[in-house]
Amino acid sequence: MKILGLIPARGGSKGVPRKNIRLLNGKPLIHYTIDPARKSGVFSEILVSTDDDEIASVAEELGAKVRLRPAHLATDSSPTLGTVVHVLQECQDNGEGFGAVCLLQPTNPLRSVNVIRACVEKFERETSDSLISMRKVPHQFNPHWAFEESREGFLKIATGETDIIPRRQELPTAYYRDGSIYLTRTKVILEQKSLFGKKMGFLDVTDEPYLNIDTMEDWKEAERVIGQQTS
Repeated sequence: MKILGLIPARGGSKGVPRKNIRLLNGKPLIHYTIDPARKSGVFSEILVSTDDDEIASVAEELGAKVRLRPAHLATDSSPTLGTVVHVLQECQDNGEGFGAVCLLQPTNPLRSVNVIRACVEKFERETSDSLISMRKVPHQFNPHWAFEESREGFLKIATGETDIIPRRQELPTAYYRDGSIYLTRTKVILEQKSLFGKKMGFLDVTDEPYLNIDTMEDWKEAERVIGQQTS
């Protein structure tokens, strides 16, 4: 299967200004996504979608192809799906076809080569519409132990059950998406306008290192963690 490794990297980051090309331990943040994507060897093409000429230049220097996106797909409120669809439609117009797209967001700099390979290998073995990287929800936040306020002002179990599961050991495992990898069949994206589809596969990456950079506090933590890894 031909898989496109797609890295969205717009220029207008507010939480961490110029985040995608800001130097993290001496290298631009986007390096930490392009480099393992290239080393994984599982993508037919690695492409950066951006609205920013400087990001485009850095991405090309790091070995990725670049497609510029229109301004309306690069605002704070622009959905990522719109960018993915835009890239795929441009690829089709140029006679390039991919069976699936793997969305790799630069805000997750600890994503490893092995995790990328494991996701693709599992996806190719299965018949799911998508495969998402997931982490286990700590038991204290399990949805079976989460509550909502009823119309009467009382608490009700968020899952809709009437009886509370009494013991932690009896809780079913719950997962949350960590944003590191979204791998979706092209047909699903274009026909259903979804990164998930109706059959979602997953890879449990709970034991893998994890960072998601949205704020300067996150950035400082990334400097600490990556600094330790390279020291």
